[in-house]
Amino acid sequence: MRNLKITLQYDGTDFVGWQRQDAGVSIQGLLEDALVPIEGSAVVVHGAGRTDAGVHALAQVATFGLRGAIDPATLTRALNGVLPPAVRVTAAEEVDPGFHARFSATGKVYEYRVVNAPFVSPFLHKYTWHVPAPLDLDAMRHASRLLVGTRDFEAFQGTGSSVASTTRTVDSLDWEGGVGCDVPTVMRIAGNGFLRHMVRNIAGTLVDLGSGRWQASDLAAILDSRDRAKAGRTAPARGLFLVRVLY
Repeated sequence: MRNLKITLQYDGTDFVGWQRQDAGVSIQGLLEDALVPIEGSAVVVHGAGRTDAGVHALAQVATFGLRGAIDPATLTRALNGVLPPAVRVTAAEEVDPGFHARFSATGKVYEYRVVNAPFVSPFLHKYTWHVPAPLDLDAMRHASRLLVGTRDFEAFQGTGSSVASTTRTVDSLDWEGGVGCDVPTVMRIAGNGFLRHMVRNIAGTLVDLGSGRWQASDLAAILDSRDRAKAGRTAPARGLFLVRVLY
């Protein structure tokens, strides 16, 4: 059995997320279905992260086993030949048997994109959160620094999730300002792992802070509360991009 690693991009707008589900089209399901005629039998694909419905990826990573002798370049062409245009395999390679897309990862980098202008360009509305009210970007940057480090992020965990620990390490968190309807303001966050909806909840909370709802000093109380209801809103899925998986 050979162990194959692929890197892929996808526009998550019309999908139910990464994970195969009983209803709706998933990225995992599309890949597994596309691999059946290549391998001649069912193939289980493991992703580095289970992006939610509507979330996009610039460099998602997946691994799976194949017995067939197809080479990586031909595999890439074969998959792109049957996958929808919203999903593209950008690279494929054979890796060591012990490599796993999820369990070998040491961290991930995400971007959250906001258009802070009176209106949003029609070419960006599917990929950004439109926030028309002015934001205090300096305040958001200052507050972001308070979330860097090893923290208990239970207050930023989405409901319906069960994990052994809600402690995570955020290595970096910053905002790059954009101006106008077609230049997003981008939050980039890197860490060793993220809870369900954690990035979107952090983005929503910091936008609320930038709108004047809170001060940076309120973040400590939000973290200490470990209560999702104390933090800000969940930013829409369409503005979130998985940028890179770290190994």
